[in-house]
Parts: sequence; C-alpha cells; structure tokens
Amino acid sequence: SEYESIVSSVQHMVTLHHTLEAMRTRRGALNFDTSEAKIMVNDKGMPVDIVIRNRGIAERMIESFMLAANETVAEHYARLKLPFIYRIHEEPKAEKLQKFIDYASVFGVQIQGTATKITQSALQDFMKKVQGQPGSEVLSMMLLRSMQQARYSEHNHGHYGLAAEYYTHFTSPIRRYPDLLVHRMIRDYDDKAMDKADHFANLIPEIATQTSSLERRAIDAERIVEAMKKAEYMEEYVGEEFEGVVASVVKFGMFVELPNTIEGLIHVTTLPEYYHFNERTLTLQGEKSGKVFRVGQQIKVKLIRSDKETGDIDFDYLPSDFDIVEKVSKSSREGRPNRSSKREHQHRISDRDNKNKNTSKKKASRKPKRNSDSKSHHHKDDRTTG
Repeated sequence: SEYESIVSSVQHMVTLHHTLEAMRTRRGALNFDTSEAKIMVNDKGMPVDIVIRNRGIAERMIESFMLAANETVAEHYARLKLPFIYRIHEEPKAEKLQKFIDYASVFGVQIQGTATKITQSALQDFMKKVQGQPGSEVLSMMLLRSMQQARYSEHNHGHYGLAAEYYTHFTSPIRRYPDLLVHRMIRDYDDKAMDKADHFANLIPEIATQTSSLERRAIDAERIVEAMKKAEYMEEYVGEEFEGVVASVVKFGMFVELPNTIEGLIHVTTLPEYYHFNERTLTLQGEKSGKVFRVGQQIKVKLIRSDKETGDIDFDYLPSDFDIVEKVSKSSREGRPNRSSKREHQHRISDRDNKNKNTSKKKASRKPKRNSDSKSHHHKDDRTTG
C-alpha cells in the first residue's frame, strides 16, 4: 500500500506513546479526560450540529510527544541556570481542595490525605474510584476547578497537574507567543548565552504576566462565543423536552447539561415550591415535598428560552421517575436560596460557565438527544492545568 513504508515506524510511535503515558501515570499526572463539544457550522456560520469531539490514538500520541518535548526543553535550560519562561501549575489551595474533599464525601468517596497534604496519586485513585459512576464527569470537572490555573513565570515551580518537575510551552510557536519566545531563546543562547542572559532576564517577567493575562481573556472569549453558538443552535427546539444531568447546584438554581454538552439554567423561582440550598452538600431540597436535586442526578426538562445574543439557555423542571425524595431535616434548610429576580442572572454567562455544519437545514438525527441514558459531558480543554 501507499503507506506500507511507514507502518512499522508508526507502530513504534504508538508503543512509545503508551510507554510515556504509563510513565506520567506512575509519577502522578492527573488526567481530566472530560468531553469536549464540537460545533458544526454551515457556510453562513450557523450552527447545524453539536457533537462530542473524540480524541483518537493519533492525537493522543502527538500529545505525548509534545509533552515530552516541553519537559525536555524546560529541564535543559533550568539546569543551565539561564533566564527562561516556564509554564507552571502550582499546588491547589487548601481551602478549595477542602471544599472538594467535603463534597466528594457526600458521594461516599473518601480521598486519602488532607487538604494541606495530598498527593497526585491520591487524586488519581479518587478519579479511578468514581469512573463510570453517576456524576463521575461532574466530579472530575469539580476537581479540575479546585486546581489553580496554570500560568507563565520566570520561576520554575513545576507542574502539579502533570507531576512534572520542569515544564514550558515549546511546541506551538506559530500560535502561542511564549513558545515563540522559547524558540528565540534557544537560538540566541546557542552562541552567546551569557551576552543574552541579562536581556531575557529583564524581558521575561513582564512577558509572563502579560501572556498569562491574555490567555485567560482569550479563553473567556472562546467560552462566550461557544455559549452563543449553542444557544443559537437550541433556538429551534424551544418548547421541546429533554433528559439531562444536573451539572451544578447554586443558590439561585441549578444548571442542567444535555448529552451533547448544551447547558441551561433552571432558576429557583421557577420551581413549584420553596427550595432550600445546602452549601455543604450542594443540594436544593423542597420545603414541603422533600424533593432533592443534587449534582450528577438525571432530570427531565423543557426548553423555555434560548438567547443567542447572551448565550443564555433556560429550562423548566419537569417531574419524572428520576426525582429523589428525602425526609426534610433542619440541616437541609441551611442557607436559604436567593429569591431574587431571574433577570439579574440573564446576562451573566460567567455564572453559567464557571463550573464550562455543513447544511443550512437541521435534520432530525441531528437534534439534541431526548430521553437518553447518556451521562453529562463537559468541555475537554478547560486549560486550567495545561
């Protein structure tokens, strides 16, 4: 065949990828393998389908080699003790991690260690325990959000998520400025390292701060556009019923995610009775019925509003066999929910996103799945730890 001459090399590359992947796992690297939406648009830019993006072996293989290259370059210049720009990911803050540990215990999962002393291996074990269980992807996303954001720095503090002692961004100079800077430093340090050391030492701190800030701004812009496109796609389905999963519970309601990653809000003021918000367990419980809503729970909803201008999607709760009723206790009444107007939440895409086509006519097979047993999906690349 046309590719016969490279088959053997590719097979060796796959083997090497599995070896590198196993090495990262052994040292404690965390794998937040959540799902990412792929929005298909037609030639007019209108969304006509939203699917789950699958990462194949080829993409994972390339990722392994890129990680190895980034680590190698960072370690080389750290050992030379030359000024350099690093991609760092510091240990999670104890307060955030404690909240996550407390919440995980509600699901009956215990994590080895304490908020001030916990290893990546302990978090790995936790993720293995919950894998495949109801709400597992939500728990994985909540753990991801308890981490600090990765950033650029002139100081090497290692990368907690990758369990790497040295890390930088080297492999994408055509699309990321820090990578381009690294390539320039490699070129300049090659012949006249000491002459250029002071030059880069003066530049790097400001560049690291600015690129970290601009990266966060770009991510926010991407999330806003994604929310707007998802809302535009759902406009056609207003009035239809779906099954989803409770992705998060807050004092003003709950966010429900459909199998195709589309997420909308059920505001607490639209529920049929007064609901108490429990901040410790992140649940809402009906004052009279005892009905409970918690993260990971399946739920039936009706789409009542989808606004492409703001990216807001609103659902109504529909009673179903998924509903859970528990005895109302005093503890369930801790922290009464905010009964403020829904209007004040309609332009806050950040609240909705904090946690997350080739034809002009939609086909029936492309509609959001209804009454499905699928679990919730989350945006794959949160960029928190990368």
